[in-house]
Amino acid sequence: MRTNLIVSFFLLATSSLFAQWRPAGDKIKTRWASEIDVNNVLPEYPRPIMERTEWQNLNGLWNYAIVPVGKQKPASFDGEILVPFAVESSLSGVQKRVGKDNELWYCREFTVPSRWKNNNVLLHFGAVDWKADVWVNGVKVGQHTGGYTPFSFDITPSLTSGKNFLVVKVWDPSDQGHQPRGKQVNKPEGIWYTPVTGIWQTVWLEPVPRNYIKNVKITPDIDVNILTIEVAASLGSVANRVEVKVMEGAREVAIGQSINNLPVEVSMPQNARLWSPGDPFLYDLEITLFDGLKQLDKVKSYAAMRKYSTKRDDKGIVRLQLNNKNLFHFGPLDQGWWPDGLYTAPTDEALEYDIIKTRDFGFNMIRKHVKVEPARWYTHCDRHGIIVWQDMPNGDRGPEWQMHQYFTGTERIRSAESEDNFRKEWKEIIDYLYSYPSVGVWVPFNEAWGQFKTEEITKWTKKYDPSRLVNPASGGNHYTIGDMLDLHNYPTPRMYLYDAQRATVLGEYGGIGWANKEHLWEPNRNWGYVQFNSEKEVTDEYMKYAEQLKQLISAGLSAAVYTQTTDVEVEVNGLMTYDRKMVKVDEARVKKVNREICNLLND
Repeated sequence: MRTNLIVSFFLLATSSLFAQWRPAGDKIKTRWASEIDVNNVLPEYPRPIMERTEWQNLNGLWNYAIVPVGKQKPASFDGEILVPFAVESSLSGVQKRVGKDNELWYCREFTVPSRWKNNNVLLHFGAVDWKADVWVNGVKVGQHTGGYTPFSFDITPSLTSGKNFLVVKVWDPSDQGHQPRGKQVNKPEGIWYTPVTGIWQTVWLEPVPRNYIKNVKITPDIDVNILTIEVAASLGSVANRVEVKVMEGAREVAIGQSINNLPVEVSMPQNARLWSPGDPFLYDLEITLFDGLKQLDKVKSYAAMRKYSTKRDDKGIVRLQLNNKNLFHFGPLDQGWWPDGLYTAPTDEALEYDIIKTRDFGFNMIRKHVKVEPARWYTHCDRHGIIVWQDMPNGDRGPEWQMHQYFTGTERIRSAESEDNFRKEWKEIIDYLYSYPSVGVWVPFNEAWGQFKTEEITKWTKKYDPSRLVNPASGGNHYTIGDMLDLHNYPTPRMYLYDAQRATVLGEYGGIGWANKEHLWEPNRNWGYVQFNSEKEVTDEYMKYAEQLKQLISAGLSAAVYTQTTDVEVEVNGLMTYDRKMVKVDEARVKKVNREICNLLND
C-alpha cells in the first residue's frame, strides 16, 4: 500500500483539476463564514487545559473520496474538503451525504519541522464521527471509535524525512447504528438534524520528549483548601518527580511536588479565590515532569477552586449549591449547531459568541444538549463563568417514555455490544472534560432516548466522578437515583413531580418560536412548540413564563433550562436565529428577569 499511496499523492499534488474552495449550497450562513482563510482554519491552540508551545495545525484543504464500504483506498479522489468541517456541511465545500453503506477517505501531505528531530511526534484528532482508521506513509498507526472525544497516536516510527502522507478512513452509520449520535438523522425534520460524518474538530501535530506528560487530572477541594493534580507520564517511572506551580498572574502563590506516581497535593492560600459565575477566577498552573534534576516535559494549565453539591435549605428543600452556597442554576438548552459548519463553529470567535450571549442574557448555566464540544468551548465557559450541564449524546433505541411518573418497566433494550460502547464513550467523555471547572453536572440520559440500566449507569458515574452532580435522566424515565429529579414541560414551566430527597429541576421548558423569514434554514417547513410573530410577542411570552418560574422556585424548584439558545435547522425556538444575525427577544428585559431568577436563592 505504501508505494501506491505515495504515487497517488504525487498525482494529486501535480493535478490542477480541483476547483478553489468555497462554501457549498445556498443555505443561510453566519457572518463568520466569510472570514475563513483556507490556509489558516481554526488556528487557535486546541487544548488549553494542557498546553505546549510547539505544535502544527493540519486543518485546511485535504483530498477526499466517498467509496463503498470495504473497498481499498481509492486510486483517485473526488475533490478537496476543508478540514475540520464535516462532509455534509456547507463549509466543507462538499455538502454530500455518506451513509452507512459508504466510507469517507481523506488524505493530505505534511512535513515535520526539522527542529523536532529529537522528539517523538503525536498526531491528534479533536473528534471524528464515528470510526476512524489512520495511516501515515502507508503504515497503520491507529483506530478509534467514538464521535465526541479527542484521540492521538505516536506516529514517530512511521515518519520519513521530507514529505509525509496521512490517510484517514471514516465510517459512520448515523441513525442506523447503535453508537451515540445526538440529534443526527438521515431524514432531518422537527427537532432532528443533518448527519455529521468524519473529521469535525482540529487535526494537529505535537512534538514531545520520549517520556512526556500524557494527561493531567485536576480536582479542587475548597473544604480543605487543597488542589490535587494527577499527572500521567507516558513511561510512568517511579523515578519521575512532578512539580506543580500555582500562579496568580506572574506571582507564584503555591507549589507542590510528588514522586512514585502519586498525585500532587497543593495547599492553596487561605484567601484563595473561589470560581463562580460572578467571579470566574482561574489560577494558572505550570506542570513540570523531572527525572532527578533533569526537566523532561512541561505544560501550562489552569484550575479553579470551586465545589458543586446539594443541601437542604431552611425549609427542608434540597437545593443545588456552588461553593457551599445555594444557587439557582438557570440557562438555555444549547444544541451547538451551525448552519454553515453543522457541528463545527466557523471560527473560535463564533464558538465563544454563543457563550458570551448566554451571559449577556443574564443566565449562569448552559445545558449542552446531546453533544460534546471542542475543548476550547469549555475553556470559554470557564473564563466567562458559565456552569455546564453536560449531556451524554444519545443513541440506539429507547424504552417507553413515561414523562409524568416514575418508571416501573424494563429497560434492557440494548445489545451487549451497544451497552459496552455506551460505557466506553461515556467514560471517555468524562475523562476528557474532568479538569474543566465549568462542568458541574453529568447527564447520562435524556427523555428515555437510548436509556438503559439507569440506576447502574448513574451509580457508576457518581462513583467515577464524585466531585460533580449527576442528573440521571433529564425528563425521564425517572428513578430515585442520583442528585436530582429532572422534569420536562412545554411550553410553560411546571413542577408536576417533587422529590424531597433530591433537588427537583426543570430540565426543559419554553420553546417560544418565531419563524423570522429573513433568517430561515428552510422557508416553508418550520416548527416550534408555540409560534409568535414579533420580538415583543416572544419577549412578553418569555416574561410570563419567567414569573411562573419564580413561583415554582419558592415551591421547591432548584434549576431550570429554557429551550433554547438558537434556532436549529427547521426548529425555530431560539433566543437567536440560526445564523446568529438576530436576537429574537428584547435583550434588556430578558437579562433583567433572568438575573432576578438566578439570584433568588442567594444566601
